[in-house]
Amino acid sequence: MSVLWIKALHLFFMVAWMAGIFYLPRLFVYHASSQSQAVHEQFVIMERRLWFFVTPFALLTLVFGVWLIAAYGMDWFRASGWLHTKLLLILAMYGYHFYLYKLLKQFASGANRHSSRFYRFLNEAPVLVLLAIIVLAVVKPW
Repeated sequence: MSVLWIKALHLFFMVAWMAGIFYLPRLFVYHASSQSQAVHEQFVIMERRLWFFVTPFALLTLVFGVWLIAAYGMDWFRASGWLHTKLLLILAMYGYHFYLYKLLKQFASGANRHSSRFYRFLNEAPVLVLLAIIVLAVVKPW
């Protein structure tokens, strides 16, 4: 498979993953604001399904990203300082992804400890990280 196909698939799965990463905390905002048990149960189902729907995209993003690095070679990897920074930010995104799972489990057990305002801030955080990742990948500043 050519590098361009690998890159295209890496980008596709990243976009699909980010769509879920942006939407799940938005569901948490609404869930934290709800008072109805029936609404709570519906949000639990929606959140769980979304997390399990986007998690394969996160894994495929990783697979195609590692494949890209392997395709370009270790000399390229060592010389690409921007990529090392990008990988640190990506590691933070995976940490964020699994933190969302922890919050999902808290909502499912009725143990949510945060306000809808907390989830609004949490919803915005990955936008800046994604911007930095994209700038690093496109501009390659160092």
